[in-house]
Amino acid sequence: MLALRHLLSILILPVTMVILVPAWILRGQDPRPAFPATTAAWGMMLLGVATLAVGAAFAGASVGLFARHGRGTLAPWDPPRRLVVRGVYAHVRNPMISGVTFVLLGEAAILRSVPHLEWAVGFALVNAAYILLVEERGLQSRFGSAYEVYARNVPRLVPRLRAWNPEAERGRGRGR
Repeated sequence: MLALRHLLSILILPVTMVILVPAWILRGQDPRPAFPATTAAWGMMLLGVATLAVGAAFAGASVGLFARHGRGTLAPWDPPRRLVVRGVYAHVRNPMISGVTFVLLGEAAILRSVPHLEWAVGFALVNAAYILLVEERGLQSRFGSAYEVYARNVPRLVPRLRAWNPEAERGRGRGR
């Protein structure tokens, strides 16, 4: 049953955001890229592929961790029942949103498309507001002080390079 819940949430949310909406945007565009295919454009496309790959890895890791450790899905209507603070979540509090944003930025760079870049920025801004105004309040109410400690140590959207270690945090709290 959990697998079906995950599949449904993936099809409704990330697939819509990174495949359906960008395909719809592409329908209204001239098929020629906004920028000519110069050496710089090839560099931008390679950067786009790398950005897209990082984003896909973040999103995939999020889904796996929610299934194995959180006992829920990425969907707001079926959230994890346990706070997940390991793996990619030790680097960033919202790796799914960061991941999808990276995928969208990668798509914009690969396609060399200003409308796709606008979609990526709009997606990031709307989700940043949602996270701040709705999601974090729900996490605070569900997980209490554990979430507060986590939020103080792990950034919301831009990943930290070194993983946060809650065990080390607990040790520091005891005067070690």
